[in-house]
Amino acid sequence: MRALFLGTGTSHGVPRIGCKCDVCTSNDPKDKRYRCSLLIEQDDYSVVIDTAVEFRLQVLRANINHIDALFYTHNHADHMNGIDDVRIFTRQGDLNVYGPDEVLKDIESRFPYTVASNNLIRGLPNLKLNRIDSSGVKIGPLHFYPVPLVHGFSQVFGYRVGKLAYLTDCKEIPQSSLPLLEGVEVLIIDALRFKEHSTHMSIDEAIETANFLKVKKSYLTHLDHDISHSDLERYLPDNIYPAYDTLELII
Repeated sequence: MRALFLGTGTSHGVPRIGCKCDVCTSNDPKDKRYRCSLLIEQDDYSVVIDTAVEFRLQVLRANINHIDALFYTHNHADHMNGIDDVRIFTRQGDLNVYGPDEVLKDIESRFPYTVASNNLIRGLPNLKLNRIDSSGVKIGPLHFYPVPLVHGFSQVFGYRVGKLAYLTDCKEIPQSSLPLLEGVEVLIIDALRFKEHSTHMSIDEAIETANFLKVKKSYLTHLDHDISHSDLERYLPDNIYPAYDTLELII
């Protein structure tokens, strides 16, 4: 299984508009962060989690030619507003979409033209909205299980697929979700910044969570503009790494 980070930045992206801080003006390509999306592939199957604002640019950069399904973590703009760009992948038929109920309702209200049952015009996205329950969804050899998370007041899912867990945009993992993460070996987790935040994990909270889950390797994502890749790399323990755009994991 291959996981490719299409974007690893927070809601403003990095560089942030109008900011002249050291990270926003950095020449290190690992400090350039699109908003968060992830590609999961195995055999000939490709699945995307979230359509970030830069989704078209992410797809072109990663040379993605087809998508078999689309999963959403939650309904915030930085994770959803690239939705129109999936229309290129629906020319041959509907694209199945999965996510929390809030996301499915939001797509119908904010982007009604994308829903296949409403779509009478060629050239528009054709999305088929599907509820996902605790039994998960199989896409070819990939079995996705939703992992409920706490992120402010939104209904938020992380996803587990095989030995990988993707937990972006979360402040904590509810006790009831911990059994869903048993046996995970590779963890991708929200780590906004060093300073504590009300709806996101801090760097140290993410480290503490990774250690608690006893995973072999962890990757921090959803990084803010005051986080230098090289500085964070030096700060982290040996088995925890800062993610960056275009980073590829083979699991």
